[in-house]
Amino acid sequence: MDFELNEDQRAIAEMAGSLMSDYCTDERLRDWDLSGQAYMQDLWTGCVETGLHALAIPEAAGGSGLGMTELMQILDAQGGALAQVPLWRHQLAAATLAEFGDASLAPWVEQAMAATGLLTLTLDGLTNVRGIELQASAEADGWRLNGRVAALPLAEQSMAALVLAEVMGQPRLVLVDLLQAGISSVPGVMTHGEAVADLSFENVALNKHQVLPVAALDWLAPRAIAALASLQLGVSAEQVHRTVAYVSERQQFDRAIGSFQAVQMSMADTHVHLEVLRSALWQLCYRLDAGLPAPSEALATAYLACEAGHRIGHTAQHVHGGIGVDLTYPIHRFLYWSRALSSALGGSSVILERLGDWLNDNDTLGWKYDLDEHQAL
Repeated sequence: MDFELNEDQRAIAEMAGSLMSDYCTDERLRDWDLSGQAYMQDLWTGCVETGLHALAIPEAAGGSGLGMTELMQILDAQGGALAQVPLWRHQLAAATLAEFGDASLAPWVEQAMAATGLLTLTLDGLTNVRGIELQASAEADGWRLNGRVAALPLAEQSMAALVLAEVMGQPRLVLVDLLQAGISSVPGVMTHGEAVADLSFENVALNKHQVLPVAALDWLAPRAIAALASLQLGVSAEQVHRTVAYVSERQQFDRAIGSFQAVQMSMADTHVHLEVLRSALWQLCYRLDAGLPAPSEALATAYLACEAGHRIGHTAQHVHGGIGVDLTYPIHRFLYWSRALSSALGGSSVILERLGDWLNDNDTLGWKYDLDEHQAL
């Protein structure tokens, strides 16, 4: 496996990095906190103009047809800048519809490509304690939805969403027109600024094509984990960068606090967590782009992303001391983001339980042993 970026990938990473960092200055983030906007619309326009909103959408549907390795680069940059734009949900929802949806669903993908409307998605039902709260019952010409979906990101700003529903006893992805009759919403805002809404469904009618095949969820779930972990990598890397700069400047007892052994050990631990996450994420993206199965790798990456977010976030706050909880100082925003991303991934304990269940049912030894060059061993 060669994890060196090629020329095109480096160009994508550099373009995304400059776009995000130029827009998301500390001053602008402070102003945005008070703006009441659901997402950064001017920055989203920039993402659309540069094609970053359609990176992972297949070429046949009008997108760039690139993989998770390229998407990881822009999400890493987005996380480091704390940019509130719907990059991964919008294009992975569109990519899922393009890959697994019936031709009758193509107009949704076309609108996503043209950015005339937003798509969103949530897979929280796989990990939260309530499970999937939306049920689909069969009818002669389609399906009928009843139940609820909690905290759907950008629900009131999006035209449609991919959500989880129980369909004949198993989880399936369903496409929901969010303007359809029978859907009511209660809006809210996450601590890191993401607009969400709880949706209630009462006898919402779906045609037979709006329930996607089982394979769609199997395809989307590890890619959603990779996307969230990529954001966590960017958030955590910037936390480490800013904290190292702070401890190199902050003076106590006539010396920088970064020269104290306890601080050095804490920062060394954050570096280890960051690089372990980076390595696992690269491997996951490699496998997804190569068309290799990655169920255990996805869960392991999700766990490491949660652990990195928790440990790096809390170490950064602790090392900053009192100024770390001063809302006029920017470091607290990174902790809000890392906690929200960990929550979206499901949390460490839930992920470990899911990984344990998978290992109990599978006796393969992992990525080293399913590549062609290792079959003779």
